[in-house]
Parts: sequence; C-alpha cells; structure tokens
Amino acid sequence: MPSYSLGIDIGGTFTDVVVYDHDTGRQWSRKVLTTHDDPVRAVVTGVGAILSDGALEPRHCTRVIHATTLFTNALIERKGAVAGLITTAGFGDTLEIGRERKFELYDLNIAKPEPLVPRNLRLEVAERMSADGTVRRPLDRDQLAASVERLAAAGTGSIAVMFLHAYANPSHEAEAVRLIAERHPDIFTTASYEVAPEIREFERASTTVANAYIKPLAHQYLGRTARQLVELRIPAPLLLMLSSGGLTHVAEAQRAPVQMLESGPAAGAIAAAFFGREDSGGDLLAFDMGGTTAKLSLVDGGEPRTAYSFEAARQKRFIEGSGLPIRISTIELIEIGAGGGSIAHVDEIGLLKVGPRSAGSQPGPACYGLGGTEPTVTDADLLLGYLNPDYFAAGTLAIDVAAARSALTRLAETVRLPLTSVAWGIHDIVNESMASAARVHVAERGRDPRDYALLCTGGAGPVHACHVARKLGLSRVICPPSAGVASALGLLVAPARVDRVATVGIRLDRGDFGALEAAFRGLEDEARAVMADTGLKLETARFQRLADGRFLGQGFDLVVDLPDGPYDGRDADAVRRALTSAFEAAYREKFSLTPPDVPIEFINVRVAVRAPVAGSEVARQGRSRRAESPLKGRRPVWFPEADGFVETIVYDRARLAVGDRFAGPAVIEEEGSTLVVGPRASFTVAATGNIVVSLDS
Repeated sequence: MPSYSLGIDIGGTFTDVVVYDHDTGRQWSRKVLTTHDDPVRAVVTGVGAILSDGALEPRHCTRVIHATTLFTNALIERKGAVAGLITTAGFGDTLEIGRERKFELYDLNIAKPEPLVPRNLRLEVAERMSADGTVRRPLDRDQLAASVERLAAAGTGSIAVMFLHAYANPSHEAEAVRLIAERHPDIFTTASYEVAPEIREFERASTTVANAYIKPLAHQYLGRTARQLVELRIPAPLLLMLSSGGLTHVAEAQRAPVQMLESGPAAGAIAAAFFGREDSGGDLLAFDMGGTTAKLSLVDGGEPRTAYSFEAARQKRFIEGSGLPIRISTIELIEIGAGGGSIAHVDEIGLLKVGPRSAGSQPGPACYGLGGTEPTVTDADLLLGYLNPDYFAAGTLAIDVAAARSALTRLAETVRLPLTSVAWGIHDIVNESMASAARVHVAERGRDPRDYALLCTGGAGPVHACHVARKLGLSRVICPPSAGVASALGLLVAPARVDRVATVGIRLDRGDFGALEAAFRGLEDEARAVMADTGLKLETARFQRLADGRFLGQGFDLVVDLPDGPYDGRDADAVRRALTSAFEAAYREKFSLTPPDVPIEFINVRVAVRAPVAGSEVARQGRSRRAESPLKGRRPVWFPEADGFVETIVYDRARLAVGDRFAGPAVIEEEGSTLVVGPRASFTVAATGNIVVSLDS
C-alpha cells in the first residue's frame, strides 16, 4: 500500500503544499496564495488540489506536518487574545521596565514595544519565593482569587502566571493555575514554569505572556486544521514544526505555541541542511527568499546552528533589542525585509529604497493583477526577463505584465531614470541588503563567508542567489530540487525534537556533580515522556547535554555543548576537567581567550533530544536518463555583465539529467521557482539532483 507524507508551510505570501510518495520517490507540490483572513482556507485549497492533481487516495497519507507564521503574525499585528498577568507583589511593571537598554542610543523619540498585557490587566498578589526555592511568604489565596475574578470580569480569555523564582519552586504557580481552572475552566492559563523555567524574570515573563497571548488562537487554529484534514478523509496525525527544527504533536503545540513562532523559517533551514549536505561538504549559508522576507542561516557540519532566545515583533524590524524577548530553542536565523513582494519607493531625499513594507498576498505585487499598484521586487524581476509570465507558480497564477510595467514606469518617472535601470536598481538593492546582512551574520560568528556554499530556496531565492553569492565572494551556489517548496519538503525530513531547561547555579570548582547529573536526568525523563506522546514510530533518540555557563562575576552566559554523562559515580576531578575544557573551548572560539584562574559556573542546564521518524526518508537522487531535450526556449534577460538584455536559453529543470553541464547565461524553470545563472558561470546537475552553479571570479 502506498505511503504518503504531506507537508504544509504557510508563508506570508504563499502557502506551499507537498506530497511525497515514500515507495516511489515521486512528489507533487502546489503553491496557493495565503488567505490571511482564514489561513485554513488556503490549506484546504492546496491539499485538495494536490490530491486531485495526483489522483491520490487521502487514506494513504501516513503523516501530515505543518509549519505556519500565524502565531508570529498574531504578535506582530497584536491580534491575540485579551490576556492578563498575575505576578508577585511589586513586579507588575516588569514587562514595562524590561532591561532599561535603548536599542537606538541616540533616538530621543524611541518607542519600546508595548507589553502584550496592558497595565490594568497586570495584577499583583502577595507571595514570595527565595532563589533556592524556599517559601518566604505563602501565597495569599484570597488575594489570588480576587485577582482571578477581576480578570475574568474584564473579559480576559487567557491568564499568564509568573511568580518570582518559580523556576526553583513552582508550587505557587501550580496552585494559581489550579484555582483558575476550578473557577473559570474556559480561561486558558500559562505558568512560567511550564514554558520558561529559568532565571531572569523579565525574559521569563515576556515568554510566558507571549504564550498566553497566542494560546487561544493556537487551540482554535490547530483544532480546526485537524478537523479539516479529517473532512478531507486524511487519517494521519497532525504534527507541527517547532522553531528548533523538530516536530511535536498537537497537544504539545497547543500547550506551548510559543515554541512555534519561527516554525516556517526553521523548516527552510532543515531543508537546506538536508539537501546541501552532500554537495557542500556540510558548510552552507542557507538563503530562503519568499514573497515577504528573506531568511539566512548558517549550517556548520551539516547541522543548522541553534540559539536559545530570540526577539519577536520588533519595533524596528532588524534592530536587536527592539522586540519581545522569547526564551525558547530556535534555529539561529536572521531575517531581512526583502521578499518578492517588498515594495520599492523613493525616500525623503530622493533615493530608491526597497522594503521592508511588503505587498504580501493581498493585494500582492502589481503583476498578480489583484489590485496592487505599488512596484515590487517581483515586478522588477519580471521586467528584467528573469520570470516567465506564462509559468509563474507553474502557471496557476495569471500574471499581468502590463500592470507591472505601469507600476515601475511611475517610479521611473519619479526618479527620472529609464525603466530598465529602475528595475535593475530594485533587484540590485535587494541583493545588496541580503549580502550585507549575511556578511555581518557570518563575521559575528568568526567565520569567513567564502568558506561556505550558498544554498537557495523559496520562490524568489534562486532568482537572486547568484548575484548575492557574487557580492559575498562565494564560488558556488546550490539549488535543490523543488526549491520553491523546499521549506515544505524540510518538514518531511525533520526529526521529532524536545528541548528542556532548568536553572541550577552550580560552580564547577565546588564539584556538586551529583546534583548536576540529577538535573540532567530529570530533564531527559521529561523529554522522553513528551517524545512518547507523539505516537510516532521513532528511531533511536540522540540526547544532547548543554549548559549556560559563564566565568564567575560575568553578567552574560554562553551556551555550550557538554560531554555525555553520567557525571556522578566517576572521578570528580576528571569530570571537572572535561566540563571545564568544553566550556573554555567554546569561550575561546567566540572571544579568542579565557581569563586565568576564574571559577566557572553553570547557570542553566539544557537537554535537546532528537529522534528521526521511522519511514520518513526522502530520496536525494536526480534523473539518470533524459527522455527529451531540456531546452524550453529563449528569451531576452538583463544581466549586469552585459549591461543589457542577452538572448538567453531557458531550460526545463524536470528534463535535466544527472551529469548535465551547461554554460551561462541560462534560466532554469521548475514548478515554484526559477534559477538565474549569469554569463560568467556554469552549472551541472549533481547525483543528488541539486543544480550546482560555479561562479567564475
């Protein structure tokens, strides 16, 4: 009996749907415009169309994996629930005060992000816990009950509970959650010990409130999506992509949807690591450019880099410190407001700018013919000859070339430049923005971008990849099969994953390694239980131990990989040396030196558990024989090397075979994306099916 996996990735402009047949290696994909007013509608449309196109039996779908930007957008647009906060007396303004750091030092009119919970819904109750978990003041239950009733009367649909030092002893938070459930079972609750059980009350409060803010939406959306799949007669369980690049089940995603804030971009990084591993040597700069944004991530040794905090809903989209701090495990990404729908405009001093405003899917770029009138990157790419108006999104979206020309003509008249110069200017500005962001991102990690290959995904990524790579001084670009829906494919190869954290505050020179081992084992047991609840047939799990360490007296932590345990029952000096060596090596890699004779302390310990899903293999194999010529036609394409249009061969990617090698200029078209190769480059089809572009210096 056939076995299909279904991947669904909701982006800012398109919703991508992929079905993969694990028996034959065949796949089917479909791009549909995202329906922001009701995202489930686009999912149903895309899934229905793909099942119909492939004449596939829904009952043969054994897995459904989903990534979405819905929850991130809810934070950005402030469209979550009416949320309240119950916190320790004296800490009601923690969300407002934050860290008292200005993200733009010389901006006198700086505006910090507004808390998700307004001041009148942030209520304080008498209770106090010490940092070691000792109860200093019992919880005032009468005051707690009164606060709950006050929030309920105000129409609160979700309540966050964050008490000081609850990471050390969560009993007061647990009691508060029980009381809310008894009195108002219809109100959602989030306790800080459930989503961010670690030191630092501001970041813990911010994460807890963010989870409470989107939790009702997550319950409604995920429940409805699961029901719609049943109506489509798909019996498979629904799995969700986490920001960490792993999969989880619906119940866990509904419990802590804050873990899904970066699920879509994470899928793209997982796809890049999977498809590029063999043809890059494992070191990649993953470049995913869609309709709304571009994302960049580093893949070292075949694995995306992981971070343990990020910022959501930034006031200044690309300035650190201007957003809401979220303490979760996430694939390390940078986002640039440079997608196909990014709008070009003239600023106050007459300079051409692109983004960060985007036309999105409604109305979309002018060429979509859906009412958009402002010029976008997609409109410019179309007029430069990079895109085929008759094969955009595999011909499922009618393209209006005249509308694109009209939009760019108005902009050209404003800046008094030829139409083609403006179109190339838009394209080049976006490329420079992405290259600059990548250059900084790589340099901050002590790396040289020239050591990496650029792997491009997304609907717009392959169009811009070669030009971005040249700006970075790279010599190779890798374009995987089905690059336009690669994030959806990344969902199919992702492992199940669980991350857990606990605050310990242990100094290595004092050697309480029994307590350290107990903390790790507790987290590992908790992770195993969550893994078991997925209901999936999993292969052998891999446990990774990490710690947030620092030299005594420092005000920041560095997350480091630790050697495998156990740490108790062994020679204490040997354990101390191994842990010290691991921390100092990571510290030197980042800062080049270590202070002498300063004790090391571990503030938090972390566990990351990954388990591949059995039967989830996706083949990386190109076509071995070609039945017909890959030549599709010719068209004029603008290249800066020629300073004009060049008659360029267009190839059909579906007809290219392993070993094919061609010189540029060339345009390679496939469903969902187009790869543009310039005159001073050549490309070959690798055994994996990847197109590998070699750029001449």
